Amino acid sequence: MFARGAAVALYQPQWGQVRNMATLKDITRRLKSIKNIQKITKSMKMVSAAKYARAERELKPARVYGTGALALYEKAEIKAPEDKKKHLLIGVSSDRGLCGAIHTSIAKTLKNEITNLSNAGKEVMVVGVGDKIRGLLQRTHSNYFLMTFKEVGRRPPSFGDASIIALELLNSGYEFDEGSVIYNRFRSVISYKTDEKPIFSLETVAGSESLSIYDDIDADVLRNYQEFTLANILYYSLKESTTSEQSARMTAMDNASKNASEMIDKLTLTFNRTRQAVITKELIEIISGAAALD
Repeated sequence: MFARGAAVALYQPQWGQVRNMATLKDITRRLKSIKNIQKITKSMKMVSAAKYARAERELKPARVYGTGALALYEKAEIKAPEDKKKHLLIGVSSDRGLCGAIHTSIAKTLKNEITNLSNAGKEVMVVGVGDKIRGLLQRTHSNYFLMTFKEVGRRPPSFGDASIIALELLNSGYEFDEGSVIYNRFRSVISYKTDEKPIFSLETVAGSESLSIYDDIDADVLRNYQEFTLANILYYSLKESTTSEQSARMTAMDNASKNASEMIDKLTLTFNRTRQAVITKELIEIISGAAALD
Protein backbone atom coordinates (compact mmCIF):
# COMPACT_ATOMS: atom_id res chain seq x y z
CA MET A 1 0.00 0.00 0.00
CA PHE A 2 1.09 3.58 -0.58
CA ALA A 3 2.02 5.69 2.44
CA ARG A 4 -0.32 8.62 3.01
CA GLY A 5 2.47 11.06 3.73
CA ALA A 6 4.49 10.21 0.67
CA ALA A 7 4.88 13.15 -1.68
CA VAL A 8 4.98 12.37 -5.36
CA ALA A 9 6.47 14.94 -7.74
CA LEU A 10 4.65 15.17 -11.03
CA TYR A 11 5.82 16.88 -14.20
CA GLN A 12 3.13 18.99 -15.76
CA PRO A 13 3.76 19.55 -19.49
CA GLN A 14 2.20 22.26 -21.55
CA TRP A 15 -0.94 20.34 -22.36
CA GLY A 16 -2.25 22.81 -24.93
CA GLN A 17 0.86 22.63 -27.06
CA VAL A 18 1.11 18.85 -26.77
CA ARG A 19 -2.54 18.48 -27.68
CA ASN A 20 -2.15 20.72 -30.72
CA MET A 21 0.89 18.81 -31.90
CA ALA A 22 -0.95 15.53 -31.50
CA THR A 23 -3.87 16.96 -33.43
CA LEU A 24 -1.58 18.06 -36.26
CA LYS A 25 -0.06 14.59 -36.45
CA ASP A 26 -3.50 12.99 -36.50
CA ILE A 27 -4.71 15.32 -39.23
CA THR A 28 -1.57 14.72 -41.30
CA ARG A 29 -1.98 10.95 -40.94
CA ARG A 30 -5.65 11.12 -41.88
CA LEU A 31 -4.95 13.36 -44.87
CA LYS A 32 -2.40 10.89 -46.17
CA SER A 33 -4.82 8.02 -45.72
CA ILE A 34 -7.66 9.77 -47.56
CA LYS A 35 -5.37 10.80 -50.42
CA ASN A 36 -4.30 7.16 -50.84
CA ILE A 37 -7.94 6.06 -50.85
CA GLN A 38 -8.73 8.72 -53.45
CA LYS A 39 -5.99 7.38 -55.71
CA ILE A 40 -7.51 3.91 -55.45
CA THR A 41 -11.06 5.09 -56.17
CA LYS A 42 -9.92 7.12 -59.19
CA SER A 43 -8.05 4.11 -60.55
CA MET A 44 -11.07 1.87 -60.01
CA LYS A 45 -13.27 4.42 -61.78
CA MET A 46 -11.00 4.40 -64.83
CA VAL A 47 -10.91 0.60 -64.91
CA SER A 48 -14.69 0.38 -64.51
CA ALA A 49 -15.18 2.94 -67.28
CA ALA A 50 -13.13 0.82 -69.67
CA LYS A 51 -14.98 -2.37 -68.67
CA TYR A 52 -18.32 -0.59 -68.94
CA ALA A 53 -17.60 0.58 -72.49
CA ARG A 54 -16.80 -2.99 -73.52
CA ALA A 55 -19.81 -4.44 -71.70
CA GLU A 56 -22.17 -1.93 -73.32
CA ARG A 57 -20.85 -2.81 -76.78
CA GLU A 58 -21.37 -6.52 -76.14
CA LEU A 59 -24.83 -6.01 -74.62
CA LYS A 60 -26.57 -4.92 -77.84
CA PRO A 61 -26.05 -8.22 -79.73
CA ALA A 62 -26.71 -10.20 -76.53
CA ARG A 63 -30.18 -8.71 -76.18
CA VAL A 64 -31.21 -10.60 -79.30
CA TYR A 65 -30.70 -13.84 -77.36
CA GLY A 66 -33.00 -12.68 -74.58
CA THR A 67 -35.86 -11.54 -76.79
CA GLY A 68 -35.59 -14.44 -79.22
CA ALA A 69 -35.39 -17.08 -76.50
CA LEU A 70 -38.84 -16.22 -75.19
CA ALA A 71 -40.54 -16.20 -78.61
CA LEU A 72 -41.90 -19.73 -78.25
CA TYR A 73 -43.14 -19.06 -74.71
CA GLU A 74 -45.05 -15.98 -75.88
CA LYS A 75 -46.44 -17.43 -79.13
CA ALA A 76 -47.53 -20.70 -77.56
CA GLU A 77 -48.78 -18.95 -74.39
CA ILE A 78 -46.96 -21.39 -72.16
CA LYS A 79 -47.96 -21.23 -68.49
CA ALA A 80 -47.45 -23.62 -65.62
CA PRO A 81 -50.64 -25.24 -64.28
CA GLU A 82 -51.88 -24.03 -60.92
CA ASP A 83 -51.38 -27.43 -59.31
CA LYS A 84 -47.65 -27.40 -60.05
CA LYS A 85 -45.72 -26.68 -56.84
CA LYS A 86 -42.00 -26.58 -57.66
CA HIS A 87 -40.64 -23.13 -58.43
CA LEU A 88 -37.01 -22.28 -59.19
CA LEU A 89 -35.46 -18.84 -58.66
CA ILE A 90 -32.12 -17.93 -60.26
CA GLY A 91 -30.46 -14.79 -58.88
CA VAL A 92 -27.76 -13.29 -61.10
CA SER A 93 -25.05 -11.22 -59.39
CA SER A 94 -21.24 -11.50 -59.22
CA ASP A 95 -18.35 -12.01 -56.79
CA ARG A 96 -17.27 -8.38 -56.59
CA GLY A 97 -18.60 -5.47 -54.55
CA LEU A 98 -18.13 -1.69 -54.35
CA CYS A 99 -20.93 -1.14 -56.84
CA GLY A 100 -23.76 0.37 -54.83
CA ALA A 101 -27.00 -1.54 -54.30
CA ILE A 102 -26.62 -3.86 -57.30
CA HIS A 103 -26.47 -7.07 -55.27
CA THR A 104 -28.80 -5.85 -52.52
CA SER A 105 -31.62 -5.24 -55.00
CA ILE A 106 -31.35 -8.82 -56.29
CA ALA A 107 -31.30 -10.22 -52.74
CA LYS A 108 -34.33 -8.11 -51.77
CA THR A 109 -36.32 -9.32 -54.78
CA LEU A 110 -35.38 -12.94 -54.04
CA LYS A 111 -36.52 -12.59 -50.42
CA ASN A 112 -39.87 -11.17 -51.50
CA GLU A 113 -40.37 -13.92 -54.10
CA ILE A 114 -39.47 -16.65 -51.61
CA THR A 115 -41.93 -15.26 -49.07
CA ASN A 116 -44.78 -14.88 -51.58
CA LEU A 117 -44.30 -18.31 -53.16
CA SER A 118 -43.91 -20.04 -49.81
CA ASN A 119 -47.12 -18.43 -48.56
CA ALA A 120 -48.83 -19.72 -51.71
CA GLY A 121 -47.85 -23.26 -50.76
CA LYS A 122 -45.14 -23.77 -53.39
CA GLU A 123 -41.76 -25.42 -52.99
CA VAL A 124 -39.04 -22.87 -53.72
CA MET A 125 -35.37 -23.45 -54.49
CA VAL A 126 -32.74 -20.82 -55.26
CA VAL A 127 -29.72 -20.93 -57.57
CA GLY A 128 -27.16 -18.21 -56.84
CA VAL A 129 -24.99 -16.99 -59.71
CA GLY A 130 -22.25 -15.07 -57.95
CA ASP A 131 -20.90 -15.28 -54.42
CA LYS A 132 -22.51 -12.01 -53.30
CA ILE A 133 -26.00 -13.51 -53.43
CA ARG A 134 -24.92 -16.41 -51.26
CA GLY A 135 -23.35 -14.04 -48.74
CA LEU A 136 -26.47 -11.88 -48.51
CA LEU A 137 -28.93 -14.78 -48.15
CA GLN A 138 -26.81 -17.35 -46.34
CA ARG A 139 -27.86 -16.34 -42.84
CA THR A 140 -31.62 -16.17 -43.39
CA HIS A 141 -32.38 -18.36 -46.44
CA SER A 142 -29.59 -20.94 -46.57
CA ASN A 143 -32.05 -23.85 -46.63
CA TYR A 144 -33.46 -22.66 -49.97
CA PHE A 145 -30.19 -22.86 -51.91
CA LEU A 146 -29.91 -25.61 -54.49
CA MET A 147 -26.45 -24.60 -55.77
CA THR A 148 -24.24 -21.54 -56.20
CA PHE A 149 -21.73 -20.54 -58.84
CA LYS A 150 -18.58 -18.57 -58.04
CA GLU A 151 -15.91 -16.85 -60.14
CA VAL A 152 -18.56 -14.66 -61.76
CA GLY A 153 -17.73 -11.10 -62.75
CA ARG A 154 -13.96 -11.39 -62.94
CA ARG A 155 -14.09 -11.73 -66.73
CA PRO A 156 -16.75 -10.72 -69.26
CA PRO A 157 -19.43 -13.44 -69.38
CA SER A 158 -19.61 -15.64 -72.45
CA PHE A 159 -22.18 -18.02 -73.86
CA GLY A 160 -19.96 -20.87 -72.69
CA ASP A 161 -20.35 -19.69 -69.08
CA ALA A 162 -24.13 -19.59 -69.45
CA SER A 163 -24.10 -23.07 -71.01
CA ILE A 164 -22.12 -24.48 -68.09
CA ILE A 165 -24.61 -23.02 -65.60
CA ALA A 166 -27.56 -24.37 -67.61
CA LEU A 167 -25.97 -27.82 -67.90
CA GLU A 168 -25.21 -28.02 -64.18
CA LEU A 169 -28.76 -26.97 -63.40
CA LEU A 170 -30.34 -29.55 -65.72
CA ASN A 171 -28.06 -32.30 -64.37
CA SER A 172 -28.70 -31.41 -60.72
CA GLY A 173 -31.64 -33.81 -60.50
CA TYR A 174 -34.07 -31.12 -59.33
CA GLU A 175 -37.20 -31.19 -61.49
CA PHE A 176 -38.86 -27.79 -61.34
CA ASP A 177 -42.12 -26.84 -63.04
CA GLU A 178 -41.47 -23.16 -63.65
CA GLY A 179 -39.06 -20.50 -62.49
CA SER A 180 -37.68 -17.01 -62.88
CA VAL A 181 -34.28 -15.52 -63.66
CA ILE A 182 -33.85 -12.36 -61.57
CA TYR A 183 -31.23 -9.90 -62.81
CA ASN A 184 -30.46 -6.19 -63.13
CA ARG A 185 -31.54 -4.80 -66.51
CA PHE A 186 -29.33 -1.99 -67.77
CA ARG A 187 -31.15 1.24 -68.64
CA SER A 188 -28.51 4.00 -68.66
CA VAL A 189 -25.17 4.88 -67.07
CA ILE A 190 -26.87 5.95 -63.85
CA SER A 191 -29.94 3.73 -63.94
CA TYR A 192 -30.81 0.03 -63.83
CA LYS A 193 -33.90 -1.97 -62.96
CA THR A 194 -34.30 -5.36 -61.31
CA ASP A 195 -36.23 -7.53 -63.76
CA GLU A 196 -37.35 -11.14 -64.24
CA LYS A 197 -37.48 -13.58 -67.13
CA PRO A 198 -39.61 -16.75 -66.96
CA ILE A 199 -38.27 -20.25 -67.49
CA PHE A 200 -40.21 -23.51 -67.80
CA SER A 201 -39.39 -27.18 -67.53
CA LEU A 202 -39.62 -29.53 -70.49
CA GLU A 203 -42.80 -31.13 -69.11
CA THR A 204 -44.48 -27.76 -68.73
CA VAL A 205 -43.60 -26.74 -72.29
CA ALA A 206 -44.68 -30.10 -73.74
CA GLY A 207 -47.98 -29.98 -71.86
CA SER A 208 -49.03 -26.64 -73.28
CA GLU A 209 -52.30 -26.77 -75.21
CA SER A 210 -51.24 -24.12 -77.73
CA LEU A 211 -48.10 -26.02 -78.70
CA SER A 212 -50.08 -28.03 -81.24
CA ILE A 213 -49.78 -25.17 -83.75
CA TYR A 214 -46.14 -26.25 -84.23
CA ASP A 215 -46.71 -29.57 -85.99
CA ASP A 216 -43.08 -30.44 -86.66
CA ILE A 217 -41.82 -30.18 -83.04
CA ASP A 218 -41.01 -33.62 -81.68
CA ALA A 219 -39.67 -34.54 -78.25
CA ASP A 220 -35.97 -34.29 -79.18
CA VAL A 221 -36.35 -30.92 -80.85
CA LEU A 222 -38.35 -29.61 -77.92
CA ARG A 223 -35.73 -30.80 -75.44
CA ASN A 224 -32.91 -29.19 -77.38
CA TYR A 225 -34.89 -25.97 -77.70
CA GLN A 226 -35.66 -25.91 -73.97
CA GLU A 227 -31.98 -26.37 -73.06
CA PHE A 228 -30.89 -23.78 -75.60
CA THR A 229 -33.52 -21.33 -74.35
CA LEU A 230 -32.32 -21.68 -70.76
CA ALA A 231 -28.72 -20.99 -71.82
CA ASN A 232 -29.84 -17.99 -73.90
CA ILE A 233 -31.79 -16.42 -71.04
CA LEU A 234 -28.88 -16.94 -68.65
CA TYR A 235 -26.43 -15.45 -71.15
CA TYR A 236 -28.67 -12.43 -71.69
CA SER A 237 -29.11 -11.97 -67.92
CA LEU A 238 -25.36 -12.20 -67.31
CA LYS A 239 -24.68 -9.55 -69.94
CA GLU A 240 -27.32 -7.20 -68.56
CA SER A 241 -26.10 -7.68 -64.99
CA THR A 242 -22.45 -7.14 -65.95
CA THR A 243 -23.21 -3.88 -67.74
CA SER A 244 -25.33 -2.65 -64.84
CA GLU A 245 -22.62 -3.62 -62.36
CA GLN A 246 -19.82 -1.82 -64.21
CA SER A 247 -21.88 1.34 -64.63
CA ALA A 248 -22.88 1.27 -60.95
CA ARG A 249 -19.27 0.71 -59.86
CA MET A 250 -18.09 3.57 -62.07
CA THR A 251 -20.71 5.87 -60.52
CA ALA A 252 -19.90 4.70 -57.00
CA MET A 253 -16.17 5.27 -57.44
CA ASP A 254 -16.82 8.70 -58.92
CA ASN A 255 -18.92 9.65 -55.89
CA ALA A 256 -16.28 8.22 -53.56
CA SER A 257 -13.57 10.30 -55.25
CA LYS A 258 -15.69 13.45 -54.92
CA ASN A 259 -16.35 12.74 -51.25
CA ALA A 260 -12.63 12.18 -50.68
CA SER A 261 -11.87 15.55 -52.31
CA GLU A 262 -14.34 17.28 -49.99
CA MET A 263 -12.81 15.59 -46.94
CA ILE A 264 -9.31 16.56 -48.07
CA ASP A 265 -10.37 20.20 -48.45
CA LYS A 266 -11.96 20.27 -44.99
CA LEU A 267 -9.02 18.54 -43.31
CA THR A 268 -6.53 20.82 -45.08
CA LEU A 269 -8.42 23.86 -43.77
CA THR A 270 -8.50 22.39 -40.25
CA PHE A 271 -4.78 21.59 -40.45
CA ASN A 272 -3.89 25.13 -41.53
CA ARG A 273 -6.01 26.68 -38.79
CA THR A 274 -4.54 24.42 -36.13
CA ARG A 275 -0.99 25.04 -37.30
CA GLN A 276 -1.62 28.79 -37.34
CA ALA A 277 -2.95 28.59 -33.78
CA VAL A 278 0.18 26.73 -32.64
CA ILE A 279 2.47 29.27 -34.32
CA THR A 280 0.54 32.20 -32.82
CA LYS A 281 0.68 30.68 -29.35
CA GLU A 282 4.42 30.07 -29.59
CA LEU A 283 4.99 33.68 -30.72
CA ILE A 284 2.95 34.98 -27.79
CA GLU A 285 5.01 32.86 -25.38
CA ILE A 286 8.28 34.13 -26.90
CA ILE A 287 7.16 37.77 -26.77
CA SER A 288 5.83 37.35 -23.23
CA GLY A 289 9.12 35.79 -22.09
CA ALA A 290 11.17 38.56 -23.70
CA ALA A 291 8.96 41.22 -22.07
CA ALA A 292 9.34 39.55 -18.68
CA LEU A 293 13.15 39.63 -18.96
CA ASP A 294 13.04 43.33 -19.71
